[in-house]
Amino acid sequence: MMSTTALLPFQPDEMTPAQLAAVSYLARYTGQTHTLYAYQLRRWFTWCETNALDPLAGIQRAHVELYIRHLHDTGLRDSSINTMLHGVRGFFRFAHIDGLIGADPAVYARLPKVHADETRTQGLDRLELIRFLQVAQTLTVHHGALAYLLGINALRASEAAAVRIEDYAETLRGHRVLHLVGKGSKPATMPLTVPVLRVLEACRGQRTEGPLVLRPTSGKPIDRRDVYRMVLRIAKAAGIPRHVSPHSLRHAAITNALDPGVPLRDAQILARHADSRTTQHYDRARGNLDRHGVHFLTAYVAGV
Repeated sequence: MMSTTALLPFQPDEMTPAQLAAVSYLARYTGQTHTLYAYQLRRWFTWCETNALDPLAGIQRAHVELYIRHLHDTGLRDSSINTMLHGVRGFFRFAHIDGLIGADPAVYARLPKVHADETRTQGLDRLELIRFLQVAQTLTVHHGALAYLLGINALRASEAAAVRIEDYAETLRGHRVLHLVGKGSKPATMPLTVPVLRVLEACRGQRTEGPLVLRPTSGKPIDRRDVYRMVLRIAKAAGIPRHVSPHSLRHAAITNALDPGVPLRDAQILARHADSRTTQHYDRARGNLDRHGVHFLTAYVAGV
C-alpha cells in the first residue's frame, strides 16, 4: 500500500487521486518553485495522514484552518505560514478547476495577517557596500565579479551563478548589456556600468564563452551554494559584524538606490519586481519626516 505522503513521478495506475492531482499540479512548475511547492505538499500530505484524512477528497475549510493552526503551533512565523500555504492553496485551486473536487476548501481559509511594511533582511548601508565591493576584489577576480553582480546589478544568487560570458557580449544603444533569465523564467536585459564591466572582464580573462564566475580553487562553475559561501567569505574579510547573505546584497542594491532619491519606478526596474509595492518594502527612508509629502504639498499650495 503506497503511503499517501509520497509524491512520486507520474504513475497513474499506482497513484491515489490525491497523488495524481499533486503531481499534475507540480508539473506546472520547475526549478526552485517546483522544489518548494513539492515540500509544502509533502507537509500537507503528512499532516493529513497523521489525522486519518485523505489529502484531497472530503477536505473542508475547517481542515485547512486546523492545518494553519498546526503550523503556528510548530513555531512558524506568520509570514512563513503564509508561504507554506502557497503550494497547498494552488493544489486545491487547480483540483477544483480540473473538476476533481466540487469546491475549493482553501479559498476562504483565513491566513495570518502579515505586516510587510519593511523587509526583515539586514542590508548593507552605503559605506558597508563600498567596503564589501572593495574587499571582494582583493580576494579573487571571481569574488569581485560576484560581488558587483549582486551588490550593483541586484541579481539573485541563482541568477548570478548562471551568468555566462556570452550573456554580456552585446551592446545596445551604446550600453553593454547583460541578458539573463530571472525569477519565473522572465527574460531581462540590464546595462552594465563601467566599474561592473571592468570586474567582469577581469574575471573573464582570456575566455570567450562559458560560465563567468568559477570556483577559485577548482575552476568549476559555481552554484547557489557556492554563491552563499563566497558572500560569507567576503563579508568576513570586510569585517561586517552580522550575517550577510546574497539577498542582503540585493537588498543593499535596492535600498542604496532608493536612499539618494532614485524614483521608485526606476528602482523597481532595477529590482525587476512585478509590483512596485514589493520595491517599497526596501525603502528605509519612508519614515523620514524630512521627505514627507506634506512639505511638497505645502510648498505647492503656498505658491498659488
